Amino acid sequence: MLLFLLFQVLPFIYRAIGSKHLPASDICFVHLDSHPDLLIPVNMPADTVFDKESLFSELSIENWIMPAVYAGHFSHVLWLHPPWAQQIEEGTHRFLVGKDTSTTTIRVTCPDDYFLSDGLYVPAGQLEGEKSLQLSVCLVDPLEAAGTREESRAVPSAKKLRLSGGDAANASAASSSKDVPPLAHSCAGEEAGGFKNRTRVRETTDSLPDPKNGHPVPVLLEDILQAIQKGSAYVLDIDLDFFSVKNPFKEMYTQEEYKILQELYSFKKPNSNLSEEDLLDCVENRVHQLEDLEAAFADLCDDDTEENLQRWASSPGMKLLVQLVHSLKNRMETPDYEMVHQAGLTCDYSELPHHVSTEHEIESLVQAVERLLRNLPKPTLVTIARSSLDDYCPAEQVQLIQEKVLNVLRLAYGNLEVHLEYLENPCPAGTA
Repeated sequence: MLLFLLFQVLPFIYRAIGSKHLPASDICFVHLDSHPDLLIPVNMPADTVFDKESLFSELSIENWIMPAVYAGHFSHVLWLHPPWAQQIEEGTHRFLVGKDTSTTTIRVTCPDDYFLSDGLYVPAGQLEGEKSLQLSVCLVDPLEAAGTREESRAVPSAKKLRLSGGDAANASAASSSKDVPPLAHSCAGEEAGGFKNRTRVRETTDSLPDPKNGHPVPVLLEDILQAIQKGSAYVLDIDLDFFSVKNPFKEMYTQEEYKILQELYSFKKPNSNLSEEDLLDCVENRVHQLEDLEAAFADLCDDDTEENLQRWASSPGMKLLVQLVHSLKNRMETPDYEMVHQAGLTCDYSELPHHVSTEHEIESLVQAVERLLRNLPKPTLVTIARSSLDDYCPAEQVQLIQEKVLNVLRLAYGNLEVHLEYLENPCPAGTA
């Protein structure tokens, strides 16, 4: 098996499709990450997905998966997350991804807060060229008991950093496999656009067991085995910040500044069982809020005089802007207001995950992944993301985690021919 550590995953997946290692459609994507990476470039025309060079230039680290869904490549995405990452409600979500006829952008029919907070929801009747997506959100929890493949089948299983570019798609490797086991039964779930059988996110602690004490690690295989139909292809994507993750904005801004950003960009989670009209009102209000904030910080890039600042602060919901800008200017000669806005966009209904793991916590999750891979069929393609240059994965831990993950892959798949593309080639423009 070849394994390449790259800056961007999606171009390599497209190369694998072009070389016939992967089919052009109906791919299952298994994504281990502390972030879902399931947002959508808000203003990108949907048809951009059919021009791959234009597409790659539009994408960032938090929004590269869903355009591939709209392009017809991924039909099932499984987000496997560690205990501290709970951005999307646990369970199975079936919904549509298509072109919004009113804006020609990509939108979804999923009313989860993750999509509502970015203004990405539309009703199904407003889409064209839509594709069906099954999104499974599963906790990988080392505190639970592990089991064999047969035991796992018998027991049901239970934003997105917007820094410019980033190497959150840092890797990849390919190997063909047709030996996929038959499935026990089909997934239960919702109808397209609905939410019938969702389970609530579990309450978890920040501490993980020390593997030296012999605590068992769970393998949540049912959804994955059900997703991988016999003879179909699946991509295994491992982001190293799955094992240890930072919120870099907490280091860029003071605690007071970050709190102000949270208030300025706050998103009030809607009540459950809202009508379609209520959902559309929620999206409209959120879009206006974000557009106003974007316009304010764009204007401050050109003119952050007190007069202009007070003008913006007089707008509804902008009163705290004065306090924030004063604090930034006291610390910096020239504040980067565009970056401030990008930081604010991550402050909606929840914070970005921030959990710098201890070494035994990393080892616990590594063992969980090893047991997971041991019970899964061989993937058609493996991708690995370092996520270090944008400070998602702590720089002091990334090499340790990388070696542990490579060792797990060697145990699962034998010898690997590893190409460290992130060292062999310069960081491309637009990435971090």
